[in-house]
Amino acid sequence: MKHLTRLMDLTEKEIHDILNTADQLKYEVQHDIPHPRLQGKTLGMIFEKVSTRTRVSFEAGMYQLGGHALFLSSRDLQMFRGEPVEDTARTLARYVNGLVIRTFDQKEVDDFARYAGIPVINGMTDAAHPCQVLADLMTVREYKGSLEGLKMAYIGDGNNMCSSLIVGALKTGMHIRVACPEGYDPPQEILDFAAGYGSRFLLTRDPIEAAEGADDVQTDVWVSSGMEAQTDRRRCDFAGYTVTDEVMAAARADAILQHPLPACRGEEVSGEMFERHAAEIFDEAENRLHVQKAVLVKLLGREPASV
Repeated sequence: MKHLTRLMDLTEKEIHDILNTADQLKYEVQHDIPHPRLQGKTLGMIFEKVSTRTRVSFEAGMYQLGGHALFLSSRDLQMFRGEPVEDTARTLARYVNGLVIRTFDQKEVDDFARYAGIPVINGMTDAAHPCQVLADLMTVREYKGSLEGLKMAYIGDGNNMCSSLIVGALKTGMHIRVACPEGYDPPQEILDFAAGYGSRFLLTRDPIEAAEGADDVQTDVWVSSGMEAQTDRRRCDFAGYTVTDEVMAAARADAILQHPLPACRGEEVSGEMFERHAAEIFDEAENRLHVQKAVLVKLLGREPASV
């Protein structure tokens, strides 16, 4: 693994290796075992989109690993004044050991990976959210013990989260059912990928059908960053796609609920349902820290020894 630009590029073994490393690093944190595995390393963080969890977890993670993170917003780089991506990439590669990029266009991340010559991590694009989904898989494994054979349901927009969940779930042996309103399906590339897994994938218009027998129910906001002008239309189109008591009742009795945050209570999830499953949702948020540290160790340093 040279980069983490999207989960499509990782093998099942590479995904499990990241999750195992994240488990080890979380164990070390919980037992106050220092792990400065990236001492002397610097991570550049280019953020064109606003962030809470991605920024703080990467900055805190680099600190805990003994390294340093540099936050670079659109006000800080000549790239946002017209400098070509390839020039910025080749310049920053002379100063830092790796880059996290949170932006709109997936091509921007891919171009950085092509030209930088150092590891590049996708902190989120409109096409993919690999770090979040790795944290989701880590959380499911914590609650359920394994991933193989489990059933995941996703209810909402066929967006970057949905796309990455489909890839991550199928690559790790899970089944996944996705419920989206018409016109909001995942990209054809993702549907073509999922078609290769046969009956382990289902696209439906019915949230209850998607949730039936699920071990893990996933949702996300109806209006993603940069889509604010579509708010009224999306609220209308997504009516009936709220994760409610009725939806969760179709899942297994011990099903967990996950949300990447921030959440709009009363839209994609009811306030009552969110609070009932808050422990799982915030374990998921915490695991962003551990799984991203694992990615950093894999790309920039050495793996930790086994417990």
